[in-house]
Amino acid sequence: MIRRFAIHNHVKNMVNINPGEYGAVIWSFVYFFSLLSSYYIMRPIRDEMGVIAGVDKLQWLFTATFIVMLLAVPLFGYVTSHLQRKLFLPYIYYFFIVNILLFYLLFESGFSQILTARIFFVWLSVFNLFVVSVFWSFMTDLFKNEQARRLFAVIATGGTIGAITGPLLTTLLVQSIGNASMLLISAGLLGLSIISIYRLIAWQRTQHEIYEPHRHDDKPLGGAILDGIRLALSSPYLLGICLLMLLFTLLSTFLYFQQAQIVKDAFSDSETRTSVFAAIDLSVNLLTLLLQTFVTSRLVKGVGLGITLALIPLLLAFGFLLLGFYPTLPVLIAVQVMRRAGNYAIMRPAREMLYVVLSREEKYKAKNFIDTVVYRGGDAVSSWLYAGLKSVGFTLSSIAWIAVPISLFWAWIAYRLGRRQTIMANGQHATSAGGGYEWIR
Repeated sequence: MIRRFAIHNHVKNMVNINPGEYGAVIWSFVYFFSLLSSYYIMRPIRDEMGVIAGVDKLQWLFTATFIVMLLAVPLFGYVTSHLQRKLFLPYIYYFFIVNILLFYLLFESGFSQILTARIFFVWLSVFNLFVVSVFWSFMTDLFKNEQARRLFAVIATGGTIGAITGPLLTTLLVQSIGNASMLLISAGLLGLSIISIYRLIAWQRTQHEIYEPHRHDDKPLGGAILDGIRLALSSPYLLGICLLMLLFTLLSTFLYFQQAQIVKDAFSDSETRTSVFAAIDLSVNLLTLLLQTFVTSRLVKGVGLGITLALIPLLLAFGFLLLGFYPTLPVLIAVQVMRRAGNYAIMRPAREMLYVVLSREEKYKAKNFIDTVVYRGGDAVSSWLYAGLKSVGFTLSSIAWIAVPISLFWAWIAYRLGRRQTIMANGQHATSAGGGYEWIR
């Protein structure tokens, strides 16, 4: 009994969960695990669809993804304006499950392979950002600021384990059951996400009945279908988050293209390149898991949200500096593993904390616009910008040098946003996204 009590206290201290929060954390963990497992089962299939669709056409597929995002955001705004949260959250996932089942039928029928491949590639690129954005919107709505600082890292660990489990399932099963059947497993996991949503809504309702009996949270958000765009573009705080996202996508794209070029130059055969990419993915996921479990929540508590947000951009500035001097494969792998693991384990959970202090409408509508349209728009513009720099004679080293001051600027923006979130959370200013440019001073 004494030993069991000691183990319980050790686990409690390690993950920093208070009594009454365990059910919500477990279901949030399961939600993110099942969501990313579902996605990562389909991600290798999407990569294969990209090859089938034509590697020389990928930039157009990225552009098509951005256009679809532009069309999807008003639809999402309409749904959130007219339906209660307990309805529109599950409906979004039901919609995507139906999509997956339709793709299963298309794959099985053999209908127009190239056309199906292109549609699936674009669809999954939209699916990924949409469902993850909705997940984090729900998390920022579910937990208060103090809880988010303690719990988001633990919850994000579920996604990391899902990101490992999904491709592992695909690797083990796809050769025996085929791509189409893997989609059925993916749909089943997405169904588990819906169960988690219902359990979490019930938990929050119970909390309100105990602590805030007169609070009514599940009314439709109301407003217009383009409110997400209006909210994001009219708020200095949300515009700052937009800029944060654009700088993130710019530097991520630069590093992605450098990775492709360096690996291509280093290895001549496809199988070796694939093994290198797999080794990078494995290293990223394992490091992410360790950081999320033992570091992230303590980092925010110890140094504050501003410094936590600025940490990865500062490390990336140093990484690009090394690539400027030594554009080699070992340096590239080290920088890429650091960037991706740091983003998944530290930057992403910390970035989601920026939304905790906002209104529910901003959490769902404005956040979704930033996570989808701004993100994919940044991807599209950054890819063409990198191609333009290469076409006028910039080398990998010179592009890395350009990225250094951009990374430092990104770190400064991240720090200022983190400081502003802390001020808003402490009630020193009105907890609204507007109100001038105090956050940037």
